[in-house]
Parts: sequence; structure tokens; C-alpha cells
Amino acid sequence: MNPVSPVTHFPSWQRPWLALLVSWLALTASGCGINNIPTYDERVKAAWAQVQNQYQRRADLVPNLVKTVKAYADQERETLQAVTEARARVNSMQVDESLINDPARLAQFEAAQAQLSSALSRLMVVVEQYPDLKSNQNFLALQSQLEGTENRISVARRDYINAVEQYNREIRTFPGRIWHSILYSDMPLHEPFQATTEDAEKAPEVDFQ
Repeated sequence: MNPVSPVTHFPSWQRPWLALLVSWLALTASGCGINNIPTYDERVKAAWAQVQNQYQRRADLVPNLVKTVKAYADQERETLQAVTEARARVNSMQVDESLINDPARLAQFEAAQAQLSSALSRLMVVVEQYPDLKSNQNFLALQSQLEGTENRISVARRDYINAVEQYNREIRTFPGRIWHSILYSDMPLHEPFQATTEDAEKAPEVDFQ
């Protein structure tokens, strides 16, 4: 059985006016920002997904990078091991959408990524001592990919920070604060990135020109 529209309960001459009233109320509610909070929440999630994608892209480069460096600088075992272990630590973490609402887990995630950044930076310093490695075509390709990925990570983190700031501001200010208390009280504030070290925001130096 098809549901009966509430409009049909009104006399036919009143129905056009009722339809106009419903449309006006919908437009008014929309203009007051009733949909802003879920819209901004989706932006946060999309921005976070991009952060994850770029970090994963970097992690995927590490095995080939380590293998290539090892072929020319096998004696740098400690540095190579540090990169490998940092990458393993990153990949062992359970990363999903819920992470952005868990400050403790997010801090652990950021710390692990910062450790990988630091290990990669130390590896790049070591590479300076091996001219043959710096001219190797496979290494040059990996270097270019890593440099591009670090740049994309910076952009993705910036976009995520901006999306979180917009979402949190909407919840804390009028009229979003009202809509949050009435309709979206189950949607918490999102956690922004916090630098875990002084160099956490700095991409590893990979320019050998």
C-alpha cells in the first residue's frame, strides 16, 4: 500500500499553499545552515582519506628505496634498518575513519609517521656519501616519487587541518551550535593534527641537484 501524503488530508484549494509553505520552510532551514555540519563532516572524512592515501603511497616506496640504497651502501645497515622498522610500525597500525575521533590513537599515528619521516631524512643524508647511488636511474626515479609524495602529504595535511577547522568552528558558533544540539549531538569535534616534534611538519630533504 502506498503511503498517503499528509497534503491529501487538506482541502484541494489549500494544497498549493501548503506545498509553498513546506518549500519555504525547507529553503529557510537550508539557508540557516541545517546541512552544514554533515556537509563539513564529509569534507573532513574525504580530506582524511587523502592523508591516508598519501602516507600509504610513501610507505609503498620504502621497500624499493631501501633495496636500491642497500645495493650501493650495504654498510649503512643501521640507517636502513631504522627506515624499515619505522615503515613496519606505520603499516602495523590499524587506521580507519574512527581514528580522527580518537586523540590517543591519532597521536600514535602521527608519532609513527614522524618517525618514518625522520628515518627517511637520515637515509637521505647517508646517500650524499655515495655518488654512484645518486646517479643511479632507479634511485633517481624513487627520489622523484618520494619528493612528490612528501609534497602531496603536506598538501593533504593542510587540507585536512582546514576541513577540521571549518567543521569544528561550525559546531562551536551560531547557528551551527544550535543545529548540533538539536540534530547532530552524536557528531563530536574532530581532532586536528598536532606536530609531535619540531620537524614533524618538515618533509625529508630529497633534492640532490
